[in-house]
Amino acid sequence: MPTVLILCTGNSCRSQMAEMIWKKNAPGWQVASAGSKPSGYVHPLAIKAIEESGLPTAGLTSKSVDQFIDQKIDLAITVCDNAAEDCPIMPGVAKTLHWPFEDPADAEGTDEQKFLVFQNVRDQIESKITAYLKSIQ
Repeated sequence: MPTVLILCTGNSCRSQMAEMIWKKNAPGWQVASAGSKPSGYVHPLAIKAIEESGLPTAGLTSKSVDQFIDQKIDLAITVCDNAAEDCPIMPGVAKTLHWPFEDPADAEGTDEQKFLVFQNVRDQIESKITAYLKSIQ
């Protein structure tokens, strides 16, 4: 079973959405997400965006990349520029990709306006994952 680790700085928004989207689109993969500086929580609007897509959110937690350092990982994907710069060298990673997405946690405005940003980023992540998975089949 191939493994993918999706990395971001806080592991509270983009990487969490990507983890659940990847699991939905590639059930044959072992999927996890982590942060170089985990926030300790999953952003409520990320949870709302994931659930809006019909995906489960139970058990989602903000995790540190440190717990994956010694694991064999087929693919590591950074979804923000800070994670690409801050992540430690992981000797067990076979391939690394960098897919930077806007940080929806930085969105300003009303809750409705902020949620639109989360939805947009979620949809961009889903498009990127779907295209990648099709390209390797």
